[in-house]
Amino acid sequence: MHATATAVSPASESASVSRWTVDEVLALYDLPLMDLVWRAQSVHREHFDPNAIQRSTLLSVKTGGCSEDCGYCSQSARNKTDLERERLMAVEDVVAAAKVAKDKGASRFCMGAAWRGPKDKDLDQVLDMVREVKSLGLQTCVTLGMLQEGQAEKLKGAGLDYYNHNLDTDAEFYGQVITTHTHGDRLDTLEQVRDAGIKVCSGGIIGMGESRKNRAALIVQLANLPKPPESVPINNLVPIPGTPMAGNARLDPFEFVRTIAAARIAMPTSWVRLSAGREEMSDELQALCFLAGANSMFYGERLLTTGNPDVDRDDALFARLGLTAV
Repeated sequence: MHATATAVSPASESASVSRWTVDEVLALYDLPLMDLVWRAQSVHREHFDPNAIQRSTLLSVKTGGCSEDCGYCSQSARNKTDLERERLMAVEDVVAAAKVAKDKGASRFCMGAAWRGPKDKDLDQVLDMVREVKSLGLQTCVTLGMLQEGQAEKLKGAGLDYYNHNLDTDAEFYGQVITTHTHGDRLDTLEQVRDAGIKVCSGGIIGMGESRKNRAALIVQLANLPKPPESVPINNLVPIPGTPMAGNARLDPFEFVRTIAAARIAMPTSWVRLSAGREEMSDELQALCFLAGANSMFYGERLLTTGNPDVDRDDALFARLGLTAV
């Protein structure tokens, strides 16, 4: 007998804060796919316009040379990729890119820097970027690594809307992906961001060799934060030559859809974003992800150092599906 909707709901779902267990999220994964997608779409419609997709553009403002050993990342100095290390971009160049993104329909502009964490002298330049991009009428987001005490408050003062710091995977599998910092270090940065009054953008990467239970546990850890992230990027691993995960097999696309749906159900008011790996997805798979509750996506030809569908393809997909951008 398949689990029913009641059987896979946390006991406190009607309360203001739901607490999920790994077994409950695994029960969602185990539902027949059509039942799972139907339930996720039903939850989605309770909180969002089902035909509206938020579009963000992501720019690498400082590329390469990161000291961390993240096994999936082309920007780690420890991985033998062809990526060349670059300096922090000039503020005026970042603003020019933000203007282009806005003209093409993005509503949020995300700036990423390949650091373990920002030094104060570098943070000052990023603060200028945030102020200038904010003045264009765009939502602002940065991903700068782990923050030191007081840095989140400075970002808030500059007008930052979102701070991205993905958990990547669950605590149990984390050490097989990264050894130079801990899962707890990531949670500490998220706590600093939340305490400073900045919205949290945090999700993960699937297809790194983790189990379904690890994927479920990641969703539980995000959903059970004191407040779930306002934005939840779900990345499908892009195996990059020169990284330890270059030979990873591609994940079953339906498992990716199940992850989107489980995230939507567990975090009903969060923006669930299609992130890395979308370039390899067919239009039909993306449409199924939207049906499963994804309502945000990265828009533009690059995601830091990996490819993304070109703008014309995305505009055509929106037109075919009758979607609107927000």
